[in-house]
Amino acid sequence: MKDISIRPIVEEELVQLWELSAKQEAPEWKKWDAPYYPHIPKTLEQFLEKKDQLVHQEDMWGIYVDGELVGSLCYYWEHEESLWLEMGIVIYEPRFWSGGLGTEALRMWINHLFKELPLVRVGYTTWSGNERMIKVGEKLGMTMEARLRKCRFYNGVYYDSIRMGILREEWEERV
Repeated sequence: MKDISIRPIVEEELVQLWELSAKQEAPEWKKWDAPYYPHIPKTLEQFLEKKDQLVHQEDMWGIYVDGELVGSLCYYWEHEESLWLEMGIVIYEPRFWSGGLGTEALRMWINHLFKELPLVRVGYTTWSGNERMIKVGEKLGMTMEARLRKCRFYNGVYYDSIRMGILREEWEERV
């Protein structure tokens, strides 16, 4: 397997991140990452206006294969007072899909989150059309905690919203 790592994004990588995530009108990755929300491409100048939210941030890191930026990880507070955190992942390059990269990157991210933050639970939300993302959660020992039926509409079809999660004690039993 290739060398997989995760770390904060540095300023020198912003053009590459823009090319991967925001330059294209209809990137392939967007078909799987909440495609029911519109993707609005940005010019490089528009993208760089938010560089302070991307560079050296704790809530967004890059995914690297042999040193090449290929994806990103993030987290956000659903409710910070109760330490309810949700996370996300995007692997922008289709050539890196279905090879275990997402599972490994999320494993590293969950380890990092439980190590650095006083969390009780880590989870994410996806949709029933993204079967690979559901399988990643299952491989990592996560539980399908909620299935909200037919609440995501995409390409004329209703899909379920899926919430996956794992408690700290469940994670620690696995590592």
